[in-house]
Amino acid sequence: MKTALVHSEEWARFDYGPEHPLRMERLGLTWRLMEAYGLTSLAEAKVLAPAPADETALGRFHTKEYLEVLKEASQGGPTARAGFHGLGAGDNPVFPGLWEAAQLAAGGSLLAAQLVASGEVARAFHFAGGLHHAMPERASGFCYVNDAVLAILHLRERGLRVAYVDIDAHHGDGVQFAFFADPAVLTISTHERGERLFPGTGFVEEQGIGAGTGYAVNLPLEAFTDEEVYLHAFEAVVPPLLQAFQPDVVVAQLGIDSHRTDPLTHLALNVQAFTRAVERVVALAPRLVALGGGGYDLQNVARAWTAAWAVMNGIRLPDELPAGFADVARRFRFTARTLSDEPAPLPEPSRSTARDYAERQVELIQKTIFPVHKL
Repeated sequence: MKTALVHSEEWARFDYGPEHPLRMERLGLTWRLMEAYGLTSLAEAKVLAPAPADETALGRFHTKEYLEVLKEASQGGPTARAGFHGLGAGDNPVFPGLWEAAQLAAGGSLLAAQLVASGEVARAFHFAGGLHHAMPERASGFCYVNDAVLAILHLRERGLRVAYVDIDAHHGDGVQFAFFADPAVLTISTHERGERLFPGTGFVEEQGIGAGTGYAVNLPLEAFTDEEVYLHAFEAVVPPLLQAFQPDVVVAQLGIDSHRTDPLTHLALNVQAFTRAVERVVALAPRLVALGGGGYDLQNVARAWTAAWAVMNGIRLPDELPAGFADVARRFRFTARTLSDEPAPLPEPSRSTARDYAERQVELIQKTIFPVHKL
């Protein structure tokens, strides 16, 4: 099984600002943990640095005006049009090199899609990607260009049938928007319910339109959904739909902001549950383009994405973090000493509420979406 890891040291050049929760350090930290485990020098795995995507490639999804605004903002700070396109103080700040960062994010995911579409590798992982909120004409939720959409469009151009599985704590709204009417792309998103968390969408009732009805699937979850509740709901929805849809390629967005210690969200998964979900997606994917996504506790990001890359290569890692990573762990104030998490049982009232809510959502999906797929 040939695989590819897409990574660029160029990410160290970019910074959303000292108060922003999305830290570029998480990418270098993930790389260093992978390196310490020996996962960056595997015999059957390529390690490739992406070239920046050009404006033509970005224009497959994003409007010309929006791309012009990104370039202007990157070169000289905010423009008169910036706010209209979602740029400014808050989630989507203007920072030096913004345009180049957007190009690099898109270039990495397009490279992963190209490698998989050509048959050069069966699985590719671009962990700096997964910026699933960006819309054609605006930035949203820390995302300036939607690299996941661009990767899917590339795969579709090659005649491939694509399923998109998003396990980020936030709804994959930009990807759903792009393919809401397309029955050749199945989008599945598991996430914290929209009444509680940005972007405020992702309800079961959002099922697609026209020929695409039944091909947008949303599994919203209550706050404090833990590993047991999550995996039960995941198994009830994701594998049956993937098996019925029979994709040629799965594009997976592997956000780890669903972790119980993430500072921006309210789910309660551990690294083990995240890894189990990745294992299931990998097993069900004839070919796989994997992307990163959210994750705002740095030690969770490094551990989860390292575990995911190991799964993609069929490797079982020692649970104790490597001795060669100890200095880095101290520098970044890791409290975790292992890849997995210690048990942290939730109070039963919280678990019961989360379980009851998840069961209702699964039942609604099975009642309204499963029949479209003859399930």
